[in-house]
Amino acid sequence: MKKNMSKIALITGATAGIGKATAELFAKNGIDLILCGRRKERLDELQQTLGESVKVTTLSFDVRNREAVFSAIDSLPEHWKSINILVNNAGNAHGLDTVQNANIDDWDAMIDGNVKGLLYVTRAVLPGMIAKNDGHIVNIGSIAGEQVYSKGAVYCASKFAVDALSQGMRLDLLDHNIRVTNIAPGLVETEFSLVRFKGDANKADQVYKGLDALTGADIAEAIFWSISRPAHVQIADMLILPSAQAAATTVRRK
Repeated sequence: MKKNMSKIALITGATAGIGKATAELFAKNGIDLILCGRRKERLDELQQTLGESVKVTTLSFDVRNREAVFSAIDSLPEHWKSINILVNNAGNAHGLDTVQNANIDDWDAMIDGNVKGLLYVTRAVLPGMIAKNDGHIVNIGSIAGEQVYSKGAVYCASKFAVDALSQGMRLDLLDHNIRVTNIAPGLVETEFSLVRFKGDANKADQVYKGLDALTGADIAEAIFWSISRPAHVQIADMLILPSAQAAATTVRRK
């Protein structure tokens, strides 16, 4: 993809981790940005920084709130509604518990964010892509969408859903020339574990201790590579692991 191609990308969960790294890489390559997230102050900072390279606008909403999603995207000026690329990155893991001991509120948070939120945003963006007969949707899944692990049943189920939705979208949108990519990372050192363990930094640090985990930038490069392929090429699925990881819970530590 060449710079200044007048592409517009909407990225959810853009304020940290994979979303932020993707926004930064897209900006370097001349893609205008609609950055979405709950933390408005971080969105404002990104807009100021990345706005030096490309056009940037922001939308502050929680993907779990259906009315907020549709209202925010509908509020975009007509120029910004011409979205070429959607990166469904927003998501979460809450808790690491057995089904019999889990907090049901954690289940709701994961299903509402990882599944329903992805669907809400996609549905809100799709009319514009269908009208143009062109678009690319990138869904950020997880190795947890391919392998279930103990105490992660609901999180894994939500990411299995992302994989299924990606396959279904690919079928439903075939006649509209809309490509769909599912990217499934393994261990990525972001705020993910800090959220999962409800702010317990010690527990979060143990997840990545003694290994070189992936970074948000690693996944951003995969996202950009996928969306920058020639029009006749569709990257359907991509599983990305750090070299020290062989399976969801099988890692080599130093």
